[in-house]
Amino acid sequence: MINFRNASIAALGLVLQVGGASADQRVNFIGRFPPTFRAPPAAPVSTVYSWMSSEIGAAWSDGYKGQGVTITFLDDFNSTSRFGGNLGPGYQVLRHGEWTRLEGSMIAPSATIVSQDFNSGRAVMLARGLNVVNLSYAMYAGAGYSASQIGWSAQETSIINYAAGSAVISKAAGNDGIAVGATNASGNVDYLNLALVGKSSAIFVGALSSNGTTTQKASLASYSNKAGNNLSVQNNFLTVGVTGDKTGLYGTSFAAPIISGYAAVLGSKFTTASATQITNQLLNTARQDTLQNYSAAVYGRGEASIGRALAPITIK
Repeated sequence: MINFRNASIAALGLVLQVGGASADQRVNFIGRFPPTFRAPPAAPVSTVYSWMSSEIGAAWSDGYKGQGVTITFLDDFNSTSRFGGNLGPGYQVLRHGEWTRLEGSMIAPSATIVSQDFNSGRAVMLARGLNVVNLSYAMYAGAGYSASQIGWSAQETSIINYAAGSAVISKAAGNDGIAVGATNASGNVDYLNLALVGKSSAIFVGALSSNGTTTQKASLASYSNKAGNNLSVQNNFLTVGVTGDKTGLYGTSFAAPIISGYAAVLGSKFTTASATQITNQLLNTARQDTLQNYSAAVYGRGEASIGRALAPITIK
């Protein structure tokens, strides 16, 4: 039996180079700000920044900003580890969870935001209405364990149960450059990924190196995990642009909050839709014509399109 409170929990944001600072320089920033740092104002509400899809502005103009939806971010909110980046309002030095929470709240500025440290082990509590749970972390252990050998905490047990239709689960696919569920170069497997395969309201989120268009097609980021040949993963795999060249933030950690925000925006239009209906609408409206050499084994359903997802009058 493996108890995951004692196994490896890893945030899925790559920060080898952010904000022009080297890794060694960033270590010096932990616990304090660099001399030139000035805290920027809070992110302006409903501001479309260059890292976002251009479709989000139209969604906001139509009044869909995530109101009535709760997004819970499970992430690092307590450690001393911080790194720099800029999502638009100005350069900041934040914890991993503070970054993912900020990003998701900028996509869905009217959503209710809840934070829970990913080391808590506590069951996730759902609010009234549509719930979205953002998972920008992995739970690694050596390959070869069966489901019956895994001892989940109350936290992960609740997440896995909610993924059967009680909440939209947006899960960062991982940064090993492999198929979801495969063994990485270190001989480890993300067992949280495996536990979510086949769940009706779980979405695996891969990272594109840019936002795609029909004239400037995007490709999968070199670090991003892909869907692979498992049809259950392919059917629930989406990609979004993670433009680290604009923000200093790289990794599928920063893909998942975009999908979390999209789910909330979608839920603010389709107010009676279930978590599975919201999930299916995002999956069914993904684009393949904005991607280089589209293949389901690489991109799953394709690049998420909030514009297409919002287009119908009703969804089923």
